[in-house]
Amino acid sequence: MAREEFPGWHGTTIIGVKKGGEVVIAGDGQVSLGQTVIKGSARKVRRLSPGGYDVVAGFAGSTADAFALLERLEAKLESTPGQLARASVELAKDWRTDKYLQKLEAMLIVTDGAEIFVITGAGDVLEPEHDVTAIGSGGNYALAAARGMMDSDRDAETVARDAMAIAADICVYTNGNLTVEKISK
Repeated sequence: MAREEFPGWHGTTIIGVKKGGEVVIAGDGQVSLGQTVIKGSARKVRRLSPGGYDVVAGFAGSTADAFALLERLEAKLESTPGQLARASVELAKDWRTDKYLQKLEAMLIVTDGAEIFVITGAGDVLEPEHDVTAIGSGGNYALAAARGMMDSDRDAETVARDAMAIAADICVYTNGNLTVEKISK
């Protein structure tokens, strides 16, 4: 069966918010196949600790592909301890040039509490403007909501949770079952 004949996996909203000396990455738990919810409690935000160096990562896209990328990111972080930007760029270069990695369908938001990046298969390592970024099917909704809250007195976690609630209300591929990880530098 050709790839185009499958109904397609959809879903996930991941948001990263940097505010008040903290970075929070939050992700929903819904996995959908076509118009069917397959699972509502997937964990798409993870804490990595290569060599004792804490990094939080959230992923959108294929779970297996994202795990392959997270393993590669951990290896890059072990070879460049404490250098998230360098490890992210090295991962993006590999992702763009390696024939196996080129087929992976996922995106990552990563942070060490000081920096926050979006890493894509197109070779991009993007540092967001306005200290907020989001990916996935509900990413634009969460991003818009969070940007509207950044000047409020809400802390990073509250902004992330409130933005995710708005995204879950709008995007049918996003639910309110959140995984939230907080990190500061």
